[in-house]
Amino acid sequence: MEAVTHRVGEITTADREALEHLVGRALRADQEVVIRVVENAAPHKAQSSTMADDVPDWWKIYDGLSEEEIERLDQAIRQRRDLTSTC
Repeated sequence: MEAVTHRVGEITTADREALEHLVGRALRADQEVVIRVVENAAPHKAQSSTMADDVPDWWKIYDGLSEEEIERLDQAIRQRRDLTSTC
């Protein structure tokens, strides 16, 4: 399948937040997101689990938290972001 490219600056706020949640970091308006769907992702899953062991510890900030704790933390981060973006 071909890749689909979206300019971050043209994405709706809700879609942008969903993408930021998916990639695990904030996106800038001058960036693009490229999405590609593949039929057989099984080999990639094995590779990604190996890659997960190679990431820095600070990337694993949600490890050990319940869904409710993650949601509470996410809400606080979004509220903080909204407060600082108006300055």
